Amino acid sequence: MRNSATSFSRSGLSDWIVQRVSAVILAVYFVVMVVIWAGHPSYACWHGLMMAPAMKILSLLSLLALASHAWVGLWTVLTDYVTTRHMGPRAVGVRLVLELAFALVIFVYLVWGIQILWG
Repeated sequence: MRNSATSFSRSGLSDWIVQRVSAVILAVYFVVMVVIWAGHPSYACWHGLMMAPAMKILSLLSLLALASHAWVGLWTVLTDYVTTRHMGPRAVGVRLVLELAFALVIFVYLVWGIQILWG
């Protein structure tokens, strides 16, 4: 069993659960947004909706779900494909640099999204 300091929860089962729960949250958010868009296409309706506290909370939850989903997915792909078998001894360093870069991008998008929602 691989135990990495950069995994989301250091447990494959926990990462699997995070991935599935976040996918459900994102799917529900997508359906809600499509239904609202279909019924209220005007800017005034969208603005009123997005200013409602319940929608801000749902959007924040979806943003957090997106960040966790992205991290687990990227970590899984990197640990599966950026390996010493594929890349030789430099794989560990390359994987660490990629993980740090992706973590930074996810963090920036998360902070930016929170600023947009609550700013």
